[in-house]
Amino acid sequence: MNILVLKSSGHKNGSSNTLADEFIKGAKESGHSVTDYDVFNADIKNCRGCDACRRGSGKCVNNDDYENELKGMIKSADMLVFVMPLYYYSWPAALKTVVDRFYSFSSELSSMGKKTVIIAAAWENSTSAFEVTKATYEKIGGYLNFKDCGMLFAGGCPTVDATKSSKHMQMAYEMGRNL
Repeated sequence: MNILVLKSSGHKNGSSNTLADEFIKGAKESGHSVTDYDVFNADIKNCRGCDACRRGSGKCVNNDDYENELKGMIKSADMLVFVMPLYYYSWPAALKTVVDRFYSFSSELSSMGKKTVIIAAAWENSTSAFEVTKATYEKIGGYLNFKDCGMLFAGGCPTVDATKSSKHMQMAYEMGRNL
């Protein structure tokens, strides 16, 4: 399986990316092809809602990393893995911007049968902290006919050291390994 891991933390070696790396390790050990993509540091502009992508050439007016490379990577992936730190109980802007840009090919995307996983890390150690994040993931997945293959909501991960000593590391690894 071709897996695209979309990392959205501003901290390259932060808690959410550390969990993603464990997922990747497990997935690679199971023979999957994995590419990770740093959406936080990519040049990805907001959707303008101008509908240019749905008229004429079908090309987005934003000449950015999304249009020039990431969109093609998304199309060719069998699975998308959404990786994020929890920001005010929801998705960080960098990752939500990527999802908003799905608009340019949502009909095509919804017919592709993509599999998805979500990995989110938070300081707060409460399942209620992830309610909005989970609901957003489920709604997007339902709208685009994605098949959920796992959710890891890692509360109590305020630092990388705390994350590395948590049960979530093994959970992330096993999630990737058991695909």
